[in-house]
Amino acid sequence: MITRRSIATAVLCALSAGMATAQPHYYGTKTPYQPQQAVASYAAPPPGYRAVHTQMLARHGSRGLSSMKSDLALYRLWQQAEQAHALTPLGARLGPDIAQMMRANALLGYGVKGIRKPGYGNETQLGIREHTQLAQRLRQRLPDLFSSLQQAPRQIVVLTSGKDRAVDSGYFFAQSLIAQQPELAASVVYPPSLAPRAEQDHSSRTAGTDRYLLYFHKLGAPQDSVSDPADPLYQTFQRSQSYQQWLKSPELRAANAAVLAQPQLADAAQAVLGLIFKPEFIAALGQGRYRAANDGSMRHTSNDGQFTVTLNGDGEEVIGSALDAALALYELYAAAADMPDEVSADFSAYLPAPQAAVFAAAEDAIAFYSKGPGIAETDGINYRMAQTLLDDFFAEAEAIAAGQRGHAAKLRFAHAETVIPLAALLGIPGAASALPRGTPFSYASSAWRGEQVAPMAANIQWDLYAHADGRLLVRMLHNERETDFKPACNSARIATGSHFYDYRLLAACYRH
Repeated sequence: MITRRSIATAVLCALSAGMATAQPHYYGTKTPYQPQQAVASYAAPPPGYRAVHTQMLARHGSRGLSSMKSDLALYRLWQQAEQAHALTPLGARLGPDIAQMMRANALLGYGVKGIRKPGYGNETQLGIREHTQLAQRLRQRLPDLFSSLQQAPRQIVVLTSGKDRAVDSGYFFAQSLIAQQPELAASVVYPPSLAPRAEQDHSSRTAGTDRYLLYFHKLGAPQDSVSDPADPLYQTFQRSQSYQQWLKSPELRAANAAVLAQPQLADAAQAVLGLIFKPEFIAALGQGRYRAANDGSMRHTSNDGQFTVTLNGDGEEVIGSALDAALALYELYAAAADMPDEVSADFSAYLPAPQAAVFAAAEDAIAFYSKGPGIAETDGINYRMAQTLLDDFFAEAEAIAAGQRGHAAKLRFAHAETVIPLAALLGIPGAASALPRGTPFSYASSAWRGEQVAPMAANIQWDLYAHADGRLLVRMLHNERETDFKPACNSARIATGSHFYDYRLLAACYRH
């Protein structure tokens, strides 16, 4: 989510480098998912090899707004402008469009099987389709692996972060597999969570949920704490604490303050608000004579009248400037892209492409510095906590290499904050190169793009192929494109340019 604080480094760097690079939609990490390669175009494994296992980490599918913040605050500002007769003809449409979006988010998931609690943060119909179709393509890619489960029962392990949208993504993905092959229902299992050695009672940990593997960026609840340095989870917990301290660091705060002073950003905000509000209102907003927050309550009832919800704003999201208002509008613009079935309003009418590009570049830089490769001198503080997850990928592969074939697939569902660090730790091209402090992020200085690294339903998949002689190969897909492992492991390729790697050589390379 882009906020007044989080816009920081992004705009400073992206705008200083210029906006020469064009993007088709300007949604950043909120970009709806599209597979990056057709299944029919994948290279066939070498003769004599057959698929024996697959595993995946996937971000949840397209969702609504995470909470009632920027939408309500912007709506309150719009109400003030309406009362002051300060709206343009286009601006007069904005209030009803925001109201429509708020209602859609408040009721999101109502009546949808698999959605446990309707409301903000849930997957949209588009998000459900993304994971349904992702599962369809997985089975299409590996038909022999899944058909073999009819003769030799094996498990399909499903694991999530525990957050609703991740849990629901896992549900819809598994249901899609079962719809294609009903007998797979008996193979789907939800394993116990990793837990500290000192914990005697694991009853509070829901089966199929693992925060250490899939929510490592926010470890902090009492049950997350690991105090024994000899515990394998101790380092993950400590790295999570260090990461969370980095997010509050003076270095990031100073960058944010510098960004907010950039005249180019102010110009973009003025251009956007000029389409919506009359000049005198924008001037008064800049002088501090108008201020809006996400306060008060909103009541919404479903079309069938069977479900009503009243939501109360917490007053913490404040719009006190043109920049605040423009950033809030960008958040709704990006969210609307993920809600085509629920929101008919066209928010692109309020955010022309040149200004949308500014805010998308900002979102990219924030994700780069806060979740991705980040600053080289911080020694991977953004992504080292994903090591336990990477170890889990290798543990699954090690079991297959040792002839333990109990797991046919391991499917993990989490968040952008999980996918982005793992992509960096793996060294995926375009997702892993940090920048030194003296080189600010821009589209010129970095190949990192949020819409490519971690769009909605982003995924990293490993397919394992075995030969009768015992040799094991692994191929990685990133957003369903055949993808290289880190360059240091090129010697593990079975041939120059191949995306199939000798597993033993690959594992040795990453251990080294």
